[in-house]
Amino acid sequence: MNIALFNLDGSMFLLRWFHFFFGIIWIGLLYYFNFIQGSFFAETDTGTKSNVIQKLVPRALWWFRWGAMYTVLTGALILGMRGHLDGVAIFETSWGIAILTGASLGLLMWGNVWFVIWPNQQIVIESATQTAKGNKALPEAAKAAARAGIASRTNTLFSIPMLFFMGAASHLPIAVNANAHLSILAGVIAVILLILEANALKGKTGPLTTVKGVITSGFILTAILYSLIEILVK
Repeated sequence: MNIALFNLDGSMFLLRWFHFFFGIIWIGLLYYFNFIQGSFFAETDTGTKSNVIQKLVPRALWWFRWGAMYTVLTGALILGMRGHLDGVAIFETSWGIAILTGASLGLLMWGNVWFVIWPNQQIVIESATQTAKGNKALPEAAKAAARAGIASRTNTLFSIPMLFFMGAASHLPIAVNANAHLSILAGVIAVILLILEANALKGKTGPLTTVKGVITSGFILTAILYSLIEILVK
């Protein structure tokens, strides 16, 4: 009996399914942190905030970081299988250009989760725990919270074009000229993303400070990246 789920196409489907599943966990919690929890912390009392940081935030961060990890791992497997089955030339097509743009944003977001947000949030959680015990807050906690916040805002910024290009890969075909300037395109996109990432690591929130600002900036970044692709692949 031929069972669709147990052939090669079924394997690819399962990978995509898990990719979507873990991605929803990851991005859902990212939006919870940025659109809901931040506003709540700004309005609640110190005791409630401390309690949430000690008991709720660690649980949310566990799902957050592992959602990010498995989203990236399943995505890498999908890309690897597509490259193996269809050849590396697939990445020079409309699908490849869109998916690699989205994947680049996703990788930066994953790096921010594991190497910026999580380490700094550990300091914030430990400081809240120490304070609850009657000890002094960790002196580095405020700086750690600010850096985690900027990285989280940057991930929210990146998530908007990331979702656009992930969807565009299969649902928005772009005509790619045989003489398209793909290396120039890759270089320009890399410069833009690295400048924004440098700000996540060392800069300030700027227009990303508010929810409206980060959403607006995300749509602007999406428009810029899409325009570059349309111009440089013709």
